[in-house]
Amino acid sequence: MLSVNGIALFERRVGAGPLVVVLHGGPGAHHDYLLPQYDRLAAGREVLYYDQRGGGRSPVPHGTPVGWREHVADLEAIRSVLELERVTLCGYSWGGLLALLYYLEHPERVERLALVSAASPTVAYRRRFEEEFARRMAAPEIVAEREALRASGLRERDPDAYRKRAFELSVAGYFRDFRDARRLTPFRVTARTQDLVWASLGDYDLRPRLRETASRSPLPVARIIHGTHDPIPIQGSREVAEILRAGFIELPVGHCPHVEATEEFVRALDGFLPRA
Repeated sequence: MLSVNGIALFERRVGAGPLVVVLHGGPGAHHDYLLPQYDRLAAGREVLYYDQRGGGRSPVPHGTPVGWREHVADLEAIRSVLELERVTLCGYSWGGLLALLYYLEHPERVERLALVSAASPTVAYRRRFEEEFARRMAAPEIVAEREALRASGLRERDPDAYRKRAFELSVAGYFRDFRDARRLTPFRVTARTQDLVWASLGDYDLRPRLRETASRSPLPVARIIHGTHDPIPIQGSREVAEILRAGFIELPVGHCPHVEATEEFVRALDGFLPRA
């Protein structure tokens, strides 16, 4: 466990070599659903995962602040505990947005920045994501699968299999082919944490601060990966890539390249992240 800012954060490390801190999505989720695919990045480097405050195996007492500023402060405290002058971050989904927020608060502390299917840099793009995700979840083939599950009797016969299938259908809209959802490790989101993080961001637009920070601070070496068929608008990632002068890789997938195109995902990051 990592003890930072008066709370305990669950950590998991794999591999040996230069350290990469992986930031999971959510907010309010946990790192498990990045496995086993993200572990393949541990060849020649050490990968550190941690469950962010208020999610997974890092619960916090009710009333503990869990807004974006607290998440950034936790990451900065982790960097300090690890005695790193500068840190390499690999952020997925909400974790990509968290990495950007950390960069805005501590630009001098970021060595490399990898953003994978990053959450939108503006609330306007986020609302477009919510609309697109709802549209996908209402697709006839997904509705038919949900109805078939309800009528199957699986809930009574095999509760574990029912829960697994229900989870797959709950995330189906994230994928180019919803059948790929069966290969995603199941996870849970702590709704209170998720709601409070988004509320703390308000009507956000990171682009002006990104431009201002990029103009006065040395830019981190950055790479951005986004799926053509991601319900999160790809244009937001393109704009961030332009501001940060980052390499941009577009994969023919939805929101989960580590699941949908594992080999391409690994190649895109393995050639970018530091290694021994």
